[in-house]
Amino acid sequence: MCGIFGIDGHDDAANLTYLGLYALQHRGQESAGIVTWDGERMRVERGMGHVADVFPARVIRSLAGRRAIGHTRYSTAGTSVIANAQPIVVNTSMGPLGIVHNGNLTNAVELRRGLEDEGAIFQTTSDTEVILHLMARNPRRRVVDSLIEALARVRGAYSLLLISQQALVAARDPYGFRPLMLGDLDGVPCVASESCAFDLLGARQARELELGEVLVARRGEVESCRLPPAPQPARCVFEHVYFARPDSRLFGDPVSQARLAMGARLAREAPAAADVVVPIPDSGLFAALGYSRESGLPLEFGLIRNHYVGRTFIEPAQTIRHFGVKVKLNPVRDLIAGRRVVLIDDSIVRGTTSPKIVKMVRDAGAAEVHLRISCPPTRWPCHYGIDMPTRQELIAAEHPLDEIRALTGADSLAYLSLAGMLAAVSGPPESYCTACWTGDYRVPVSAADRRQAELFPIRLEEGE
Repeated sequence: MCGIFGIDGHDDAANLTYLGLYALQHRGQESAGIVTWDGERMRVERGMGHVADVFPARVIRSLAGRRAIGHTRYSTAGTSVIANAQPIVVNTSMGPLGIVHNGNLTNAVELRRGLEDEGAIFQTTSDTEVILHLMARNPRRRVVDSLIEALARVRGAYSLLLISQQALVAARDPYGFRPLMLGDLDGVPCVASESCAFDLLGARQARELELGEVLVARRGEVESCRLPPAPQPARCVFEHVYFARPDSRLFGDPVSQARLAMGARLAREAPAAADVVVPIPDSGLFAALGYSRESGLPLEFGLIRNHYVGRTFIEPAQTIRHFGVKVKLNPVRDLIAGRRVVLIDDSIVRGTTSPKIVKMVRDAGAAEVHLRISCPPTRWPCHYGIDMPTRQELIAAEHPLDEIRALTGADSLAYLSLAGMLAAVSGPPESYCTACWTGDYRVPVSAADRRQAELFPIRLEEGE
């Protein structure tokens, strides 16, 4: 998760970065930050909360400079405090550096302990700071060369942006776990987690960064080099299932079309004798539309979402989750009462929210509720940037299908098969990471990092 945006060579860099982050708000609502280089020094602003709250107009005006990067965060490594908000900015012998990161390093704790033993002092508990310490210990005339040296020592998932007095640098890990796009705004290069950020700015999506590509933008020019290749790509297909906005295009596919295809395949694999298809908004909408088209059942918006409430999957505050479903969703009784409902959701993670939604639909008068999920059962933790660190958190790791159905209270329950999900996206199936469904981890996790995840699990709920 997390959203990153950067631009180099524009007089309105800070404001454009703010707008880019605004478009990426769905990728994290915990904190936001922007750093600019004004030709003499770094100017940085970070805060807890949404982008619009952290950056009023007066703050944007204070962030002078023609080079900027920004970040909107939800935590997968490091606690939810302002110290872990990004960008992280440090002073080094190469000059000031700022970094933003989407992903999760799988040997960060191991590296951190070694660096601390050598005298390093960390200012955050974020895995991202490890990269800066590695760079500071290996300075190079060109900052990008120092970054490449650091990236040679880290493992895991990263799409990141680095700002220095020399250039804006973007890097994507050789497995390509997380998306990263290059855009063009009237000849000015910009980089974003998703293409929807370019749409807001009126920029053109040039291309997706290659796997293992390190791109340097300076004075309107772009050059790139490559990290050593990975044995096999491992793009996160959960981006298509849940994370990305449906109006984005990533990994070669429009997200909306991938979700439509997942819903259609779900209808073929798990039909239901029902009267109506009802999506659980928002990320279940396109899968429900695909299910409706394929099954011939009418689609009805039988659940209305209050958009002034954050996504429960990302929101870290336990107090909000207690009331989350009723605050967030409300049934339209006239569309549900007396009808057999196929309820479509993108995923079930812990299984704490689904029973409440099923009960809500029943209380609204549904004759039957058939729950359909547009991805396979989530049985394994993700160590590459999704906040589900232990198997004990995952309902499908602890219970068979019939028990999950009983726990949700649905009349029937079915998931999309792994093969069906992978057939809904382009590219060979082996080019995607499926670790959270299969336990097939492409990048090993150090014992220290695995232990850290077990000691400090962050509670989560299923998608909306």
